[in-house]
Amino acid sequence: MPATPGIPAQPGRPAPVPAPVSPTPPGRRTAFAEGVDRVRAAATTEPGRLRIIGAVLALLVVAFGAVTAWQSSERAAAADDVLHSSQPLSSGAAAIYRSLADANTTASSGFLAGGQESTASRDRYEKDIRTAASGLVTAAANAEPGSASEATIAKLNRLLPEYKGLIERARTYNRQGYPVGGAYLRYANEKMQTRMLPAAEDLYTKENQRLDADYADATPYPWAAIALGLLALAALGWAQHRTYRRTNRVLNHGLVAGSAATAVVLLWLVVGHTIARSGLDGSYDHGIRSLSVLHDARIASLKARGNENLSLVARGAETITVGGKPYDAYYYDFDKDMAVLGKGLSRAATLADDRAGSTPVKAAEGNMAVWKQRHASARAEDENGNFQQALDKVIGAKGATGECFDSVDANLARAIDHEQAEFQRSAGDGRNAMTGLPVGAAVLAVLGAAGAVAGIGRRLSEYR
Repeated sequence: MPATPGIPAQPGRPAPVPAPVSPTPPGRRTAFAEGVDRVRAAATTEPGRLRIIGAVLALLVVAFGAVTAWQSSERAAAADDVLHSSQPLSSGAAAIYRSLADANTTASSGFLAGGQESTASRDRYEKDIRTAASGLVTAAANAEPGSASEATIAKLNRLLPEYKGLIERARTYNRQGYPVGGAYLRYANEKMQTRMLPAAEDLYTKENQRLDADYADATPYPWAAIALGLLALAALGWAQHRTYRRTNRVLNHGLVAGSAATAVVLLWLVVGHTIARSGLDGSYDHGIRSLSVLHDARIASLKARGNENLSLVARGAETITVGGKPYDAYYYDFDKDMAVLGKGLSRAATLADDRAGSTPVKAAEGNMAVWKQRHASARAEDENGNFQQALDKVIGAKGATGECFDSVDANLARAIDHEQAEFQRSAGDGRNAMTGLPVGAAVLAVLGAAGAVAGIGRRLSEYR
């Protein structure tokens, strides 16, 4: 017999046999795989199946409550932003634009009056400047750091004192009778028209975009929560039907309680969100859209009045060529602004959904018609060289175009106040419809899950 390698053979003795090598132990299974095996083993018995059913039911109901609380909380927060943040900021941006335009118009009216500028006119100008400055402070406090809105606000804050300085110089030279005052006024108007008002309009546009984004977050249906609610109800119904088939018992109190809690949350979610969506849609259709049109119309009337005044200040010094034909630049812009005003008033009258909203708009349309007639008469006097007569027809004490402008502005302010109240009422109703839903859904979901587990536990007790 050959010797074993490494062990010397001894005479007369057999060679030693090597010890057998044990096989490598198999690798340990993962906890997940072992858990799956235990679930499989448990599913072969009725108590095991009941435990699995109870766990799945509880998980579904709790998941439904959690998703409902999450989605309803997000929509409630967005609706709250619409009511208390983005819409007020949008209106504030419109107020900044209007205040700047009105300050420019009032300054030109005061300039035409020369040394006879009234205290009321001066106070109105100062109030407009303060309103614009205060609005910029509020907008800056709510702007996101580094955003485009912040840059626009900083630009307006820089330009506003520059504009005020130009107006004060124009007034000083005008009181002293120097023609250079008119040049300063036109320069101030150019700064307002080409830099400040476009920046204010850009801010207004950005705030409206934020408002639209909040509406988009607040109004979509919570489909994920609704789908989970229907799935949870279907699972609870199946579990009750299964229990009935095996025990001939019509009701399982725990499962019935879980189903009732889930149904209440689902109904609350669907009905509450439907009411909220209706209120928010109403606030947009009968509030935001009307407010946007009315703000635009009011701004057009302010710009028209400013151009009407400046046409007399410039006395033909500013011209524009259109289609090869020369026009007074300010009269040309006046006609464009009046066309915008007319379209805006017509649109606002169509959007008004009650008499309180339509009455001031119709009154403004009548004021505008008279304004156009008086303006045509004043322009004819100016073109015929009768400057004083034209001036009297524009800023005179009686029968002047200024009366028509003031009436248009006052009626538009009334219409805006009415539509603002309509918005707040509808948006408030929409926001209130979701009050308590996130917390209520979470509490009822926990109770529903507890009821489902208790119902399954009652069946398990029958196997002990």
